[in-house]
Amino acid sequence: MKYLKNILALIGLVAVVSTLIFAVQSNEVEETPAVKEPVAKDKNVADTYQISAIDIPDDLNFAGEPVPQEDPEIMERVDREFLVNTYWQSNAVLLIKRANKYFPIIEPILKKNGIPDDFKYLAVAESGLENLVSPAGATGFWQIMKGTGREYGLEVNDNVDERYHVEKSTQVACDYLNKWKERFGTWTLTAAAYNAGPAGIQKYMGIQQVDDYYDLLLGQETGRYVFRILAIKEIISHPEKYGFELEQKDMYEKVPTFTVEVDEPVANWAEFAELYEINYKVLKRHNPWLREPHLNNASRKKYTIEIPNKGYYRVGSAGQ
Repeated sequence: MKYLKNILALIGLVAVVSTLIFAVQSNEVEETPAVKEPVAKDKNVADTYQISAIDIPDDLNFAGEPVPQEDPEIMERVDREFLVNTYWQSNAVLLIKRANKYFPIIEPILKKNGIPDDFKYLAVAESGLENLVSPAGATGFWQIMKGTGREYGLEVNDNVDERYHVEKSTQVACDYLNKWKERFGTWTLTAAAYNAGPAGIQKYMGIQQVDDYYDLLLGQETGRYVFRILAIKEIISHPEKYGFELEQKDMYEKVPTFTVEVDEPVANWAEFAELYEINYKVLKRHNPWLREPHLNNASRKKYTIEIPNKGYYRVGSAGQ
């Protein structure tokens, strides 16, 4: 019995010692600080790309009418548009590319109508030189409303919508601008009226008793409008100055075309396109004012259809 008691006592002693050793080791583990991985130094992921303030030219003008750059409030608004439009790089590059394609179409029409060349940048501000439709229904490069288009002689219906016709819509824009230049006296106010509507500009001028765009307190969109045009004009005119390096090969180009006159109904524009070795998509690309796959033309009106010269587009075989 004495021998058994000694064995049990020895086992108990071993258990106590083991518990104490485990506790000491646990404390050491808890008190030992975790080894941290070395932290890499911050690295500029684009060493050559720098964000900076923009030097504003000191001779800003719209259509020859100077911007009052001595006014700090005016210059804050100018600065905003230069920053927004310069650092929205993808959009600026697209505008530069499209301008190369469409300005040669717009410029001679403006010149013929006595409209300052700066108004081509108004079209850029309105639509980005795309055939857009606004939530209010304004359509095309010049964002013409249906009623205005019809008032100025455009055909606007489900079958044909000439607001999508670059040349014809530019002519309407010129007629509209010349009319309101006579009323407002300055091209800057005329541009604002193009955006807000002449009635709106007249209302604000009457309430605020001023007759200069830069003195008017306007809503957000029209209040920024001329300043945005100024920024777009400067960036497209001097892209390299604002960090845009594009060569002529980078630009969008107008595909050479010829015209065909149509003075009768067309049952199927896709079949018509095949006659000229193009497809419906290419036909619509050059004639976006054709709004349906057919042309009613019960009145036998004469339409001029633009057809691209052969060899400029990939056109698959029928059925592929």
